[in-house]
Amino acid sequence: MAEHSFAYHDPHALVQTAWLEAHLQDPTLRIFDCTTHLLPADATTDAPYRIRSGRAEYEQGHIPGAGFLDLQGELSDNTTKLRFMLPSVEQFASIMSHYGVGDNTRAILYSAGGIMWATRVWWMLRAFGFDNAAVLDGGWDKWQAEERLVSIAPCTYPSTVFTPRPRPELFVGKNQVLATIQDPNTIMVNALSPDLHQGTGPSRYGRAGHIPGSVNVPAATLIDQHSRAFVSLAEAQKKFTAAGVKEDQQVIAYCGGGISATVDLYLLHQLGYDNLTLYDGSMGEWAKDESLPIEKG
Repeated sequence: MAEHSFAYHDPHALVQTAWLEAHLQDPTLRIFDCTTHLLPADATTDAPYRIRSGRAEYEQGHIPGAGFLDLQGELSDNTTKLRFMLPSVEQFASIMSHYGVGDNTRAILYSAGGIMWATRVWWMLRAFGFDNAAVLDGGWDKWQAEERLVSIAPCTYPSTVFTPRPRPELFVGKNQVLATIQDPNTIMVNALSPDLHQGTGPSRYGRAGHIPGSVNVPAATLIDQHSRAFVSLAEAQKKFTAAGVKEDQQVIAYCGGGISATVDLYLLHQLGYDNLTLYDGSMGEWAKDESLPIEKG
């Protein structure tokens, strides 16, 4: 990546609202609302939050033609107590096939209330070898603010065959993270808020703090709070550089549940970083395991 060059490394992976509205009739597009809501935890459990699908809001209005993806209900491993964990190849391929995502289609992903739900699905698609997916910049919030077309009609995408081509290196588990804590060629990036990273406030994940040696680039700082679109690549690069993230390092990103960290990974990908991976269990797993080190400050 040339110095001061901030062209998108993968421009096909980002679409703007005006472009999408102009291409709604494209028969190869598969548009999906990926919205999920995190609600206050149930006091009777040790879960960090309650999860509610955004399907009800989708049914009240969505981008014309769009379908809905239930991230926890359909696209996560529900055999584990950890939330939002990567599903099996078979499960993911079955759901994508059902919703019409195949080799001759392009998936456009959006979400409401935060772009991280769309970037999570984008990252999973990449992990299963599907590179023809894009995130809608600004998502549903920007689409609505611009008063673009809205529909309540059901999705009619025909089923197809999704051919998985797994890239297991895009996800890592806690043992791999533990093994790289002292590795100078690896840097861990925490996408949670500064108070959660530093351990100065209450943590809903268990022990307060962060994985030792990790740096903090909050996902929220990578989104323009007015437009809800990504910040410029120049601004994103400035934040990662300030945190000490170097292009020749392996980057392991994490957060609370492997969702907001995909915002960091998405922009690092667009900046041309090519050794990127996600710690799927994130602090939802790490903070509760007393055998794993943690630090504050």
